[in-house]
Amino acid sequence: MDAFCVMLRIVFVFYFITPGSSTCLIGCSCSEENLGRSLLCMETSMGHIPEDIPHDFTKIRIENCPLTELPQGSFSKVSALEFLWLNFNEITLMSIKSLEGLANLTELRLQGNKLTSVPWTAFQDTPKLKILDLKHNRLDVLPEHALRHLRTLTYLDLSFNQLSVISKDVFINWPLYQISEKEWGKEGVVSNVVLVLHDNPWLCDCRLKGFVEFMRAVSPPIILMNSYLMCSGPASKANKFFHEIQLKTCMKPVASAPETNITLPRGANATLTCLVKARPDPTIHWMYSLKIIRGFAATETRIDEETITSKLVIPSLHLANRGLYTCTANNFIGNSSVNITVNITSSNTSIPLPPPVPMLPSDENAYIDIRIAKQTVYGITLEWYAATDNPAETWFTIHFGKYDSPKKEIIYIGPGINSYSVSDLLPVTKYEVCVTLKNQPPRDGQCIVFMTGSDISELEQRERLIHIIVIVCAMVLSVPAGMYACTTEARFSCVDRCIDLWKKRNLRGENSQGTERQGTFDSLQAASDEGLCRDSEEKPKKRQKPEDKSKGGTAADLY
Repeated sequence: MDAFCVMLRIVFVFYFITPGSSTCLIGCSCSEENLGRSLLCMETSMGHIPEDIPHDFTKIRIENCPLTELPQGSFSKVSALEFLWLNFNEITLMSIKSLEGLANLTELRLQGNKLTSVPWTAFQDTPKLKILDLKHNRLDVLPEHALRHLRTLTYLDLSFNQLSVISKDVFINWPLYQISEKEWGKEGVVSNVVLVLHDNPWLCDCRLKGFVEFMRAVSPPIILMNSYLMCSGPASKANKFFHEIQLKTCMKPVASAPETNITLPRGANATLTCLVKARPDPTIHWMYSLKIIRGFAATETRIDEETITSKLVIPSLHLANRGLYTCTANNFIGNSSVNITVNITSSNTSIPLPPPVPMLPSDENAYIDIRIAKQTVYGITLEWYAATDNPAETWFTIHFGKYDSPKKEIIYIGPGINSYSVSDLLPVTKYEVCVTLKNQPPRDGQCIVFMTGSDISELEQRERLIHIIVIVCAMVLSVPAGMYACTTEARFSCVDRCIDLWKKRNLRGENSQGTERQGTFDSLQAASDEGLCRDSEEKPKKRQKPEDKSKGGTAADLY
């Protein structure tokens, strides 16, 4: 009898559910509206974008689902798509081709996800995009040409992110802004452009000077949704509005020392002092024979808004401590250094002191301090610092390739650049990257070995698990309630959850003829903003959300 019931359930699944899946996805609802056909998926177990979405949808809304990424061609078959809402999911990655085939897309909303960066060139596939909502993400950088392909945009929301510094060139280079300045005022030519930038941790130092001045002078056709942008740092400007502060132009560091020649007896404590004036704040290194000093204690004290004093304490001087010490300060404009000579006297004059350790030529044997600033499953961002006599004329060579490969790719980096990003790497692969002065071979300390992420198989397993749960739930929902009596226990682990899902789906069906359906994709409604997010958090969950797995599980070893 039990076997008969199982077979009967399978028949129900394939006879009643499978035909409908060709027109609507399981767990979602579809509707016909004046502007086209709509797909609504709320709080489903959807862990990836389905490949079988019907091509005739003009509106898609997938929210509160465990989506983690938008791969290439996510909606490429839905060429008629005009409105795409993917709010309050777990999206951390967007492929550069994730919007491929969406030439008719006019509205894209990605509110409440976990994006730390956006492949801005992806928008070259959406020439008609007018509304872009990225609020409540984790964006920390806005590249200079980020808006190059957003030529028809009328609404851009970047509020509640992690943006701290933006160049005014981001907006000056925006083709839409350039056209608006020339054509605005001519009837029917250009619409106003609304920018939303509030609630970001703006760092109000010299790097933000151009942006602050641009925001003060902004006028139609650019309209700020909230013009009271506030500084988060530095401490002297925290919690002040842009219109209350005055910022100075950035300045290359200037390092100096009160004493450049110090003579002390053996065993005495030595304190070397270095004064640095710079805007923005510099990174200060102490070096001895062009090696970063890590064993001695260096402390920094702020004198005023643009002056920092750094003191290096050398306890109990030994003969090995004698020689030339260099204090080097560096910011994104350049670097400056000052030398301090330390001499040691001996109480026994009959014993000659050995010569001090010679200072190595800086340009030929420069010390290069490198690190991985950012790493994902498929790429890294490398940063380095080098002390050279002429930073404005210093070229670097990057040697990059698989760890066990004798041949490495050679990349030349021009002066003034201290970072480089590599993408499209193979997963679970060991790589080596080295930074040297131009055309020099790598030396110890100039290379980093790292391994790319290994979570692809985990994602595949999770997708299979979600697929199985969806099928089992569909089987349970397809059987009348009275038929459960013929089973032995009728205690599937997901029955309660699926019944609750069935009730919710029926409620949606009852309301599908009312105003809720009509207002689903109204771009001005507040239902999908903070209220929707708050409601989804307050109501009890009927199922356990899949565990969020970081995509950055990688290791880097410096040698």
